[in-house]
Amino acid sequence: MKAKATALLLADLGVTKSHSRPHTSNDNPFSESHFKTLKYQPEFPKRFGCIQDAKLFCRFFFDWYNQDHHHAGIGLMTPDQVHYGQAGDIYDARQQTLDNAFSVNPSRFVNKPPAPPQNQRQSGSILQPRSLDSEPKLTNRPSQNH
Repeated sequence: MKAKATALLLADLGVTKSHSRPHTSNDNPFSESHFKTLKYQPEFPKRFGCIQDAKLFCRFFFDWYNQDHHHAGIGLMTPDQVHYGQAGDIYDARQQTLDNAFSVNPSRFVNKPPAPPQNQRQSGSILQPRSLDSEPKLTNRPSQNH
């Protein structure tokens, strides 16, 4: 008896091959980024003992990812802060802290007054939460001129 090649076994099971590559329109970059973050966690095991171990790990991982992990792409906010509409207030508090630091010691800042990190996908905007039946709303944040 000879074992089937993995590709043939997957085809028999109805699993089709994906020919997509990174940065193509039919990929999901958000999922890919999420999986990379998951796999590169120092706590990620080489193997899970059983499905319950994997589920338990993922429960803790997703809580950390959504509540504690600050994402560069959304202005160093957590997904929960953006989802629950806290991003604008956090941005304003960060700007106030930076303004205070600038007024105390302006020579510390070489070229211009400091500003908190911006959402990289929508420069100058903070993504606001949306209802299930609407498109995302973007609120432009005024630049701070001193």
